[in-house]
Amino acid sequence: MTVEYTSLPELDERTRAEVLTPEALAFLGELHGRFNTRRTELLAARRERMAPEDFLLETHDVREDDWQVAPPRPDYADRRVEITGPTDRKLVINALNSGAKGFMADFEDANSPTWKNQAEGHVNLIDAIEGTITYESSEGKRYALKENPATLLVRPRGWHLPENHLTVNDGPIAGAFMDFGLYVFHNAKRLLAKGSAPYLYLPKMEHFLEARLWNDVFTFTEDALGVGHGSIRATVLIETLPAAFQMEEILFELREHSYGLNAGRWDYIFSMIKSYRNEPGFVLPDRTDVKMTVPFMRSYAELLVATCHRRGAFAMGGMAALIPSRKDAEANKRAIEAVEEDKRREAGAGFDGTWVAHPDVVSVALKAFDDVLGDKPNQIDRQRPDVSVTAAQLLDAGATPGAITEAGLRGNIAVAFQYISFWLSGRGAAGINNLMEDAATAEISRSQIWQWIRHRSTLDNGATVTRELVLRYLDEELAKIRGAVGDDVWEKGRPAETREVFEKVTLGDELPEFLTLVAYEKLG
Repeated sequence: MTVEYTSLPELDERTRAEVLTPEALAFLGELHGRFNTRRTELLAARRERMAPEDFLLETHDVREDDWQVAPPRPDYADRRVEITGPTDRKLVINALNSGAKGFMADFEDANSPTWKNQAEGHVNLIDAIEGTITYESSEGKRYALKENPATLLVRPRGWHLPENHLTVNDGPIAGAFMDFGLYVFHNAKRLLAKGSAPYLYLPKMEHFLEARLWNDVFTFTEDALGVGHGSIRATVLIETLPAAFQMEEILFELREHSYGLNAGRWDYIFSMIKSYRNEPGFVLPDRTDVKMTVPFMRSYAELLVATCHRRGAFAMGGMAALIPSRKDAEANKRAIEAVEEDKRREAGAGFDGTWVAHPDVVSVALKAFDDVLGDKPNQIDRQRPDVSVTAAQLLDAGATPGAITEAGLRGNIAVAFQYISFWLSGRGAAGINNLMEDAATAEISRSQIWQWIRHRSTLDNGATVTRELVLRYLDEELAKIRGAVGDDVWEKGRPAETREVFEKVTLGDELPEFLTLVAYEKLG
């Protein structure tokens, strides 16, 4: 199949000449032709499925049988801290130099999928792998790789996201095919020659058949590129409620290519809201109260560790969204202490590594895992026979302590609006109130607003959450934001389009599946 791409917005010459080559586009056409029908069928099946209530009967034997995933590769058996971020050139250098063991370069939630971001990001990854990546700021500061940079991992977009600038027969190809396909086509052999491998993170899956599709894509790719089976290794983010009920099955489908599971905590909270959005017993309190220590989140994390280690796989902890402040000493102290507590809890629970969003907390997370791991690269051999998680425990959202407050509602409104504005302006990750907000955290904010309206929740001030109340608070919060940033910055943030997207994803009769699908139509 012939894949065509748009040149607008204009790409730099190197991207056109070295990334979007005829051979690379032909490979993307092969991925689309062989696998897109299955992808669309699986997406349709998502919409027809009921919210999960129990583990699958049909895969009972998979959960009971004795099997293991492929063992860790020696070049990346120690994953105790991974940092994440978009594929921006300067940020790639800083992340690789951060002292973390791995860097997940993100084409998904921490990235706004503008055409330039998606296409030109591959140039930055090629240069990172070759060790030649440099950047010079407008102030004349030069950035370059240090010795022993972090191991590179890449997260392509989920199955649901299109790439409107790459088309087959006038229709878009999947963003996942573009991100994955261009990366491995240009870099699989490069990485293997250097003693590393194409390490991936796979997001947003909801069923083991979606993992089977990825596995088939990997096997075809390895044959097409002439690299050995099992060369591609992938960690799956367990960030949807349906996937939490199918951890064993997902590992089984990918076992030759598996590199474990990750507790994608923020999207998981969003998925809990989305899966049971119409059920009053699943209404969650303020976002800040939904911590990893609440019953349903603790059960999910413990099940993930026990499942992974039973199968010889890595169990990776979740994102520390808190970021230090270099201007406010007290805020900085609170952030450091919160990250330290979170990472100590994960290491003590048996996780083999964790995620952070900012270089300033890498050392904090490393110490938490160093104290538990010592010289061991991981604790995969630590079994958790004490863990026995039931379906009821995974679904126990109603036991989450906390309140729904005016401050929480206003915070959700301000965060969701600001994040959408950043996203439409080309930034997929942004520090807001000392938290690194990305698409996953913004999804919590906007879905909570919808959920509280849907169930007419009562705030701590006695007010009932209605569409009219949200619009009143929205006007008040936007006035505060505009006053804080000034008129010039406000207008550059595309406020009218931002408000349109915000209202679509928070105030409609139905909860849109993903805010990024709604907002993508505004990117151009």
